[in-house]
Amino acid sequence: MQIAIDGPAGAGKSTIAKKIAESFGIIYLDTGAMYRCIAHSVLIQGDNFNDIEKIIKLAEEAVIKFQGDHVFCNGADVTEAIRAPLVSLHTSDVACIKEVRKLLVEQQQKIALDQSVIMDGRDIGSVVLPQADYKFFLDADVTERAIRRKKELDARGIEKSLESIKQEIEKRDDNDRNRCEGPLVQVEDAILVDTTGKSIEEVCDVIKNHISGVWV
Repeated sequence: MQIAIDGPAGAGKSTIAKKIAESFGIIYLDTGAMYRCIAHSVLIQGDNFNDIEKIIKLAEEAVIKFQGDHVFCNGADVTEAIRAPLVSLHTSDVACIKEVRKLLVEQQQKIALDQSVIMDGRDIGSVVLPQADYKFFLDADVTERAIRRKKELDARGIEKSLESIKQEIEKRDDNDRNRCEGPLVQVEDAILVDTTGKSIEEVCDVIKNHISGVWV
C-alpha cells in the first residue's frame, strides 16, 4: 500500500503523515527531510548554492537514515539542524537540481518497493509514487501556514517575525511551483484537503475515512 501526500510548506503534511502512519502501522518517509539534509550539507560546506557540481557530489555521497523521529546524515544527527530557517529557505535551491532529485527519488522508490509506506513532499503523487493507491493534496491559507511555522520556531527558541516567515513561505511556494524538476502540483487523482482552521485530528479523520476500507 502506497499513500502520497503533497502540498506547500506549512500545510501540515509531515504532522498528518506521521499520524496516519501510526494509525495504520506503516512506514513514514519524510522526503522533504532528505532534501533538507543536502541543503544543510551545502551550508556547512561554504554556503555556495551556485556550485551545482559540488551539490550533486554532496548528494551522491550523502548517507541519509531515519531512526524513529531522528534524521541522520553521514552519521550525524541533524534532526534539529535541518529545520533551521536558513535550511528551509535554501531547500528548494537543491530540490530543483535534476541530478539531486534523481538520486533521492530512486532511494525513495526503493524504500516503497516491498513495504507499505506513506510519503509526503511536493511531487510524491506526480513523480515519486505516481501509482500510489491514495493521493492527497494538503493546502492552507498562507497566513495560517506562517502562524504554524512561527509556533514551531518559537518552540525551538528561534525568534522570527510572522511577516518574514510569511514572505519566506511565499517565496518557497513560488520556487516549488515553478521549478523545472518535480514542481509542486496537485495531480488529477489527488484528493484536496484544505487544512485551514482544522485540527490535526480533523484532517486525519478526513484522510482515514478515505482509506479505512482498504485496511479492514
